[in-house]
Amino acid sequence: MLEAVVFVLTVAVVGGLLFLGGSVLLGRGETQPPADPDRSPLELPEDRPVTADDVRGVRMSVTVRGYRMTEVDWLVEQLAQALEERDAEVAALRARLDEAGRTAPGADDAPAGGNGARSDA
Repeated sequence: MLEAVVFVLTVAVVGGLLFLGGSVLLGRGETQPPADPDRSPLELPEDRPVTADDVRGVRMSVTVRGYRMTEVDWLVEQLAQALEERDAEVAALRARLDEAGRTAPGADDAPAGGNGARSDA
């Protein structure tokens, strides 16, 4: 009988220690504060547009549970901003190209016949 009680207590203590160790190593589900862009160890160029090689060259810190969520969030936000800037620039250039095409001399004045004569028949 005494052996059974010791066995149960030993299993309970070992189980409790395993649970405590897992809680410390894996966390308890709390969220991390947002990344401060000025303190992030990740770097993307600020003086020129971000290229694919810049993104491929980024190395994030690895922690017990994977990559640091704050660094990943920061990187995704930076890439989203870069894409928004490029989309806006492409839209502006397309608008300028369309405007230049509409105001080009002779673009709308040329008749469909091609010889300059009007056919009113």
